[in-house]
Amino acid sequence: MTNYNNKQKNNHKYNHIESHQITYKTEELLEAAKNRFKITVKVANRAKRRKYEDIDIIEDPLVKPVIRAILEMVDEITQPEIIGE
Repeated sequence: MTNYNNKQKNNHKYNHIESHQITYKTEELLEAAKNRFKITVKVANRAKRRKYEDIDIIEDPLVKPVIRAILEMVDEITQPEIIGE
């Protein structure tokens, strides 16, 4: 149940984000990556996985799985304390 609550909190975190912020976050992710192709594949795989894992969770239709994956990956890279929890 705790895992479900954490997902709900993360979903709410990304519900209200501007398009220019998405662009900046994408650039930040690509700059942090050593290989642009590999990071692109990782983003795509995460988005695909989340799409099917969270099928029962009603999400904001404006935040597509690929955008959510990018935002999460940037947070993981720039805020390593998130992974430590």
